[in-house]
Amino acid sequence: MASPLDDIDRRILAELSRDGRMSMRTLAEHLHISRANAYARVQRLRDTNVIRGFRADVDHAAAGMGTSAYLTVNLRQAEWRVVGEQLRALPGVVHIALVGGEFDVILLVRAKDNADLRRLVLDVIQGMPGVVSTRTLLVFEEFEPPTAASMWEAR
Repeated sequence: MASPLDDIDRRILAELSRDGRMSMRTLAEHLHISRANAYARVQRLRDTNVIRGFRADVDHAAAGMGTSAYLTVNLRQAEWRVVGEQLRALPGVVHIALVGGEFDVILLVRAKDNADLRRLVLDVIQGMPGVVSTRTLLVFEEFEPPTAASMWEAR
């Protein structure tokens, strides 16, 4: 079992959530700790997979993926592992969650345009053996939370 995060660990996560490219020197200055302490703590958070990586904040429309949708998927229960692997391999699938409720899987997908989304949903996903049905929820606009870092800040 992983050791619980202390206040400094949570503050490190908040700072790196705001700016994943922040130098160790800047991180240490913001937290009023030594660079060696900052480096060791970040390394421990990486080693224990609390920090799994660093990513770019991409404007999907500017990158040519202007259409987004959530897809709910119902599948034959015995085939969920195979379908899950096929979904993971699809370009444009951003997030996959196996859920409980009226459907089995929810996906966030990004596509160039509505025609590309149509092809992905109707031709590719609905054509997978094991997929029983899908529903498409077109995203009109997306909003970021005030800051992703806020979940790590002291409550």
